[in-house]
Amino acid sequence: MLFDKLRQIEERSNEIARALSNPATFGQPAEYARLRKEHADTVDIVERFTAYREVLRRIGEARHILVEGGDRELAELAQAEIDDLTARQAALEEELKRLLLPRDPNDEKNVFVEIRAGAGGDEAALFAADLSRMYTKYAERPRWRVEMMDASATGVGGFKDVILFIQGRGAWSRLKFERGVHRVQRVPVTESSGRIHTSTVTVAVLPEAEDVDVKVEEKDLRVDVYRSSGPGGQGVNTTDSAVRITHLPTGLVVTCQDERSQIKNRAKAMRVLKARLLERAQDEQQAAIAADRRSQVGTGGRSERIRTYNFPQTRVTDHRIGLTLHRLAAVLDGDLDELIDALVAAEEADRLQRVEQ
Repeated sequence: MLFDKLRQIEERSNEIARALSNPATFGQPAEYARLRKEHADTVDIVERFTAYREVLRRIGEARHILVEGGDRELAELAQAEIDDLTARQAALEEELKRLLLPRDPNDEKNVFVEIRAGAGGDEAALFAADLSRMYTKYAERPRWRVEMMDASATGVGGFKDVILFIQGRGAWSRLKFERGVHRVQRVPVTESSGRIHTSTVTVAVLPEAEDVDVKVEEKDLRVDVYRSSGPGGQGVNTTDSAVRITHLPTGLVVTCQDERSQIKNRAKAMRVLKARLLERAQDEQQAAIAADRRSQVGTGGRSERIRTYNFPQTRVTDHRIGLTLHRLAAVLDGDLDELIDALVAAEEADRLQRVEQ
């Protein structure tokens, strides 16, 4: 069954490759883009399938040598090769099963990361700023683009809330695991007795909505403009450049005051609004599935503590998979790959188990 499925994918990939090389396809930009994306989704599978068939061919040849008998030394070499190739065959089969799992349709999308101070007052706001820096540093590694969409700064150098827009291929596939409550344990800079405080910050990660995902009618919007508040430089606080958009059917409200231009602030606010509307639609669509899974594996939602950052022990613990790393400074400097790789592996293992049941 697996072999048949892989053959179908290979045939489809070859068919797409022929279509992409056809000059007629170049004259249809939308169709060309669609085919390129579909082809890209099959490339890794076809490469692994080619390697898998080569392994099976070599196993067959080695077994033929054993059946023929004859030279003892040659037979021992053949058996050793079979042992090595059988292990490679098993590894490729597992890899192909993972590649055949249905993909999250949002995996390649850009994301909005919304960070909000929770319990802990000024200390929570300071840690919200730490997390904002952590995600910015993480995004710099694959050269993703980071843009601050909105922020409410506090007097102590923290953020009451901040929204980052992270643009890069696969941003959602990696950062979606950051959703939830992040807990910090450390001695605040304002604490004179040296007592450790526990504070929380919530992180929401939303995929950027595309026009095909969310349609927003102008008649459903109320747009208010007003003067920006807080630091912003000359001009920002003296003109009605800040924008507040209210989506009347849902009551969702988005504000943006970062830019001097009212047009730019409106464009930013619309992107955030579309992302929130997409998340709302997806949440409603998956409500029945989520309710069924909640009793078995928990909600995995934002109200749950997902990770603890313990400064006295220089420890980071992800509670979802029980992984602890004793290199807090590196993690806060954006070195999140070990954590995220482990979360990706755990999710894939869970999906494979459910498919095979």
